[in-house]
Amino acid sequence: MSNFFAGSKIKVTQLPPYLKTADPMPMLRPADLIAVGDIGTVRDRRPGDYWAIKFERGSFLLEEKYFELVKSHLMEADE
Repeated sequence: MSNFFAGSKIKVTQLPPYLKTADPMPMLRPADLIAVGDIGTVRDRRPGDYWAIKFERGSFLLEEKYFELVKSHLMEADE
């Protein structure tokens, strides 16, 4: 289990083959709506080891292998 929490800032490290929206009825979208290096905000954890993450172009469900915690945000939380 990871140490992400609602409000954590994350950075995309690799793109999934497609994106799943974080809507009540998720829909598949092309992965090019986000890019490697984009910063998002964790909203909550979802079933199936997915995280709902808000980006500029929408909210999507991503698995942990596609993102990492932004280091500067981690340091602010420790202060």
